[in-house]
Amino acid sequence: MAEKHIHRRLAAIVVADVVGYSRLMEEDEIATLAALKERRTTILQPIVGAHGGRIVKLMGDGVLIEFPSAVNALAGAIELQRKMQAANAALPETRHVVLRIGINLGDVLIDGSDLYGDGVNIAARLQSLADPGAIYLSAAIHDQVKRKLALSFDDLGPKSLKNIAEEVHVYRVLYDPAALKVTRMV
Repeated sequence: MAEKHIHRRLAAIVVADVVGYSRLMEEDEIATLAALKERRTTILQPIVGAHGGRIVKLMGDGVLIEFPSAVNALAGAIELQRKMQAANAALPETRHVVLRIGINLGDVLIDGSDLYGDGVNIAARLQSLADPGAIYLSAAIHDQVKRKLALSFDDLGPKSLKNIAEEVHVYRVLYDPAALKVTRMV
């Protein structure tokens, strides 16, 4: 049997996850599911498309997104955080849908429409490390965007990430999601 050729490409990977999803579901499953579906349709999908990205897969309360550009990945993530915050404004704080986001630039394996590999795993670990409402970047993304977007970053230094052999240098994006307007760079 011939070995299947493995396809690879370099990609900016964004992993976003809803903070406190289990609590939201426990309090009101129907309203939480309806809110997530509505935000996917009205916020997530348009932002990803406008920044040239592709939703790879939805994972319950999370999403894996691929961008061909580090700048577009970060600009899209900031716009996503900003619009999610705006959508929360009319809701009681206990019903806010807040994201934590991790972004990494890495070589990924392609299997059909799905992506695998260290590039994806590091983005997922950065997401789990991020504070609610924050965006954490690997140094690989930071190096690509630091002179291209008018943003500041908090250097968090090298971090050990679960099941990742080498430490990853991590940056927190410093921004005011309510005030920042990101220019689309497609």
